[in-house]
Amino acid sequence: MSTPLEQYALLSDLNTAALVSRDGSIDWLCLPRFDSPSVFSALLGSAEDGRWSLSAVDGEVVGRRYLPGTFVLETTWRAPGGTVRVTDFLPRAAGSGDLVRRVECDDGEVDIEHDLRMRFDYARATPWTRAVDLDGGERALLAIAGPDGLIVTGPELHWPDEEEDTRTGCRADRLVGRFSLTAGEVLDWDMSWFPSYQDPPPHPDTDEALRSTVEFWERWSDQLQVSGRHREHVVRSLLVLRALTHHETGGIIAAPTTSLPEHFGGTRNWDYRFTWLRDAAFTLEVAASHGLTGGAKLWRDWLLRAVAGDVEDVRIMYGLGGERELIERELDHLAGYEGSRPVRVGNAAAEQYQADVVGEVMIALHELRAAGVEDDDYTWGLQKGLLRYAETNVDREDHGVWEMRGGTHHFTHGRTMLWAAFDRGVRAVEEYGYTGPVDRWRELRDRLATEIDEYGYNRELGIYTQTYDNTEVDASLLQLPHTGYLAYDDPRMLRTVERIEQDLVTDEGFVFRYRTDTGIDGLEGGEYPFVMCTFWLVEQYAGSGRVADAAALMDTVLACAGDLGLLAEEYDPESGRMAGNFPQAFSHMGLVRAADALRAAEEAGG
Repeated sequence: MSTPLEQYALLSDLNTAALVSRDGSIDWLCLPRFDSPSVFSALLGSAEDGRWSLSAVDGEVVGRRYLPGTFVLETTWRAPGGTVRVTDFLPRAAGSGDLVRRVECDDGEVDIEHDLRMRFDYARATPWTRAVDLDGGERALLAIAGPDGLIVTGPELHWPDEEEDTRTGCRADRLVGRFSLTAGEVLDWDMSWFPSYQDPPPHPDTDEALRSTVEFWERWSDQLQVSGRHREHVVRSLLVLRALTHHETGGIIAAPTTSLPEHFGGTRNWDYRFTWLRDAAFTLEVAASHGLTGGAKLWRDWLLRAVAGDVEDVRIMYGLGGERELIERELDHLAGYEGSRPVRVGNAAAEQYQADVVGEVMIALHELRAAGVEDDDYTWGLQKGLLRYAETNVDREDHGVWEMRGGTHHFTHGRTMLWAAFDRGVRAVEEYGYTGPVDRWRELRDRLATEIDEYGYNRELGIYTQTYDNTEVDASLLQLPHTGYLAYDDPRMLRTVERIEQDLVTDEGFVFRYRTDTGIDGLEGGEYPFVMCTFWLVEQYAGSGRVADAAALMDTVLACAGDLGLLAEEYDPESGRMAGNFPQAFSHMGLVRAADALRAAEEAGG
């Protein structure tokens, strides 16, 4: 069985991310960027696909935590002879591609076992490795494969069979070591990526790297404006959103992983290491609501750069730097998480038209204005360009918010988001004095409202439907009140929620996105309930006065977050395991919004 996702911790330096299992194995790491090929791919296969394991011999993990307000992970091991603490982090001050592991013996005497298997290019290249002497006489291991290089410093490792001469080098399948520590002793390892055609970077000072990394995260988390009984989860969620944001470009990835399945053993396995306009908009919205106007501006600027020069043909997603070519391909050599294949890199959904994205962007930018961040001629001009794009495509069918790979439809959620796009354009003129073709925007807004009422609302059933041409419900309909199109307690909405509860909600309260057995998405197999949709139901309950139901469901979902407060895309209540890419920005955005809605309802005495 693959390691359960809830047992992984996230490390981040705002360039890339690593996943560390509870038993001390780093099973996923892409270098030097979130979307680069992986160096450790055991997450999608086995140890032979690359990992870095560090553990106490005959020991067990008795506790782990993030240092408060950071992504510095501290794991405590108890062994027969004593206890040790392992500190893992990606140094923020060191630039891209640095990973540090420190072991400190707190008491007694403990043996540490070390197993390093480096595999470049998604485990398709085993590097040529040799020992080298650094300036100052320190020994290091140098690993090279094509354009990639790694240098590892610390207590010396060796090949298990000891048949190779480490001075001349070999294709190192595995590097191991066993070290004994007594109370007060410390061992440090550092692994740094560099372009193979350049000199290796200098070895960082571990104490200084740790200090500056903790200081960076603490300084960021200290600015958060969060209150209420879910404060700890909200703070961690906002930290996750920051951790998934590239520090130079401002692009936020949907998740740092690829091909973690939506159903174990299934084929719904997608690469999420890209930036969706929708995700950027949701992130901007929750950031602005918690005092992070500076960070929200960073995300806004990424978003506007990405569509600049492309505003008449907007894509739903881009690379971290705004790249447009995200070609999807399969990696047949990897077995997949829980045997789920294919393993994919790239994402063909980048070619889809999805009607909702402009509305989500315009809602988020409106909220940023409300938080006091004014537009200039450039940023407002691009928004007017987005509305021209929306007008050009106003009658076009789309693939929907869930990126259906079947046929196109008029999805009620997408049509309502188009309504919201023109509504926010009108309000920018009326409330903030901006200029634009406001009469035309009003006309389009009113026309869409009439259309949604006629085709998106089924009077015979008394509910809003997934598409104009079916009678299904969809969890995206829970977003209709958030747009301002109707109230949370509107009778039409309440009847729609009742139908969603009947068709899409499990006995435990978790929410499926839609019924996959209708075949609307053009994909084989099914999927587990969606975490973000479950938080949307919490938000709906809170907004419609069902505060006790909202609080109970919130507690149910948070109980799935594991000891570190991280959430995947989906959750299987039958097995009690998370599924889908991890950690998922969508899930953490949903958590923040749900907590905010519940706190507001409780404070209002609902």
